[in-house]
Amino acid sequence: MNANPNVAIVASLVSEPSRAAILTALLDGRFHPASELAYMAGIKPQTASFHLAKMVEAHVIVVEKQGRHRYYGIQDPEIAKIMESLLSIAPPQKIKSFNQASQDKAIRSARTCYDHLAGALGVKVTDSLLNMNVIREDKDGFVVTESGEEFFQAFQINLENARKKRRSFSHKCLDWSERRHHLAGALGNALLERFIELNWVQRLPKTRAIQITDEGKQGLKETFSIDM
Repeated sequence: MNANPNVAIVASLVSEPSRAAILTALLDGRFHPASELAYMAGIKPQTASFHLAKMVEAHVIVVEKQGRHRYYGIQDPEIAKIMESLLSIAPPQKIKSFNQASQDKAIRSARTCYDHLAGALGVKVTDSLLNMNVIREDKDGFVVTESGEEFFQAFQINLENARKKRRSFSHKCLDWSERRHHLAGALGNALLERFIELNWVQRLPKTRAIQITDEGKQGLKETFSIDM
């Protein structure tokens, strides 16, 4: 007897190309209207609304209402983690235009994976934290070292607040483009938010790609010995 038949329901939702495209777009961690998600998935608004309703019903995504408008986002970080894992084993998308090639390059260089850094930037930051003994690898994720506690305090990241959140603190997330792990969880989110606060990175509209600013390039080199 199948112990959890609801797994098939979730799997069927993700396996449909348009829904998979919508979920991939939502990996930027933001809430979007149906019309915007339709554009990013390359489908009609009516079709997007149908798929969104299905995913809301299955508790894969949530909807927030503001007046007459509805905005959709991923239900929780675990769903984003699953999507990123699926992307890591999916065959690469065929590049058919210069615009696609530019977008693909930007996504692979630096992006958000729901609410933390990913792409080459995310992996390089994680490698730097490991090399500086700020964190160390554990069986299930990363652990902040004693010197790491001092590093994050100096970098103005409140570890106590991050640990209080009802979610994983510092797990490994397999990066689909780099095929290596980057730092995720509450600590990964705190690091991204600090980068944004320092204006090291900036979110871009209608894409998961993030832009590294001139201040960011200097800060990454001085603090993490990273050239981007």
